[in-house]
Amino acid sequence: MAADLGDLAAFVAVARAGGFRDGARASGMSASGLSEAVRRLETRLGVRLLNRTTRSVVATEAGLRLLERLMPALGEVEAALDVVNGFRDRPAGTLRLNVPVSAARLVLPRIVPPFLAAYPDICLDVVAEDGFVDVLAAGCDAGIRYDDRLEQDMIAVPIGPRAQRFATAASRAYLDRRGRPEHPRDLLDHACLRGRFASGAMTAWEFERDGDIVRVDPGGPLIVRVGAATDLAVDAAIAGTGIITLFEDWLRPHIDRGMLEPVLEPWWQTFSGPFLYYPGRRYLPAPLRAFVDFINTTRVGP
Repeated sequence: MAADLGDLAAFVAVARAGGFRDGARASGMSASGLSEAVRRLETRLGVRLLNRTTRSVVATEAGLRLLERLMPALGEVEAALDVVNGFRDRPAGTLRLNVPVSAARLVLPRIVPPFLAAYPDICLDVVAEDGFVDVLAAGCDAGIRYDDRLEQDMIAVPIGPRAQRFATAASRAYLDRRGRPEHPRDLLDHACLRGRFASGAMTAWEFERDGDIVRVDPGGPLIVRVGAATDLAVDAAIAGTGIITLFEDWLRPHIDRGMLEPVLEPWWQTFSGPFLYYPGRRYLPAPLRAFVDFINTTRVGP
């Protein structure tokens, strides 16, 4: 009743992702290939492992028991195979990262080109999204998040600038028309351009000065999905639609060119920079180990 290792890996990919499409994205296989592999495994074992509906794929009790035993075993297989990588002159393979859009835009551009130049046999596969994602279930080796969003039992390594700020700005035309706010609460009388996370939660507008923290929930004519549509809000601010709060590094080029004017700058809040995080396991895949070593020896940003 020996099962093919590839079929077992296909089952794990689908069960962890909760669907064939997401499992295909995580594993690099096609959805049809995964479906055939799982069907073949179920036939060989003589038991259903997944309950399939038009909306979801959920592991059966037998599937859950199998998944529980397989995941550490397959992890050991991957680690054993990766030992061979140590005999190469240079690390090789694919490194999959799950990162927020802000990190893909503001942090990785200064790291990725020199890293890939140093390790030409590594392929970096970056998935940028702003939802709360289990990087392992998504088929990724590591992720980038800010400290208040780190998952438990993960190792965190600083990456990119260690301090960042939120900036607030608007076009000069808008401020000449509506006035310049002098206190964060003045924003309640302005048109503000807001962001909404995939969870449905609105981004908080928080300001700080001399230990005094002020949180406001302003209204406005535009709400965009954080990450995916943030540039739309920036363009609207430049066009004079309203006031925007965003990472300073995102707005700085527009401020320096005079397209946006800083607002409430003494109140801009500073926060700690992002971290690369990954499972605290003994053996790291060679591409991830090379990436961790690279960012540890090549600090980017203040």
